[in-house]
Amino acid sequence: SDTPDNSCNMARGHQKVQAQQKGAAKRAAAQKQKGHKASDQAKAAAKALKAVCSVCKISLMDQKTYKMHWEAKHSKLPLPEELTAL
Repeated sequence: SDTPDNSCNMARGHQKVQAQQKGAAKRAAAQKQKGHKASDQAKAAAKALKAVCSVCKISLMDQKTYKMHWEAKHSKLPLPEELTAL
């Protein structure tokens, strides 16, 4: 019985294939995430902010949110001209 035991080699071969598949999936996921950097997300978020509070300089998404912010945080001050029409 000089032939090697093939059952060990086949089991290890199967593990190797599984490891290769798992590694390929991991690399694909990493490649997919590559385009989603924090700086890209920050740029997209900054693009969405369209109004800036004249008192505290906080960035807000739109005029409606700006008015709600003003009424909540700066209610003692007169409403700015850009918010009086809302």
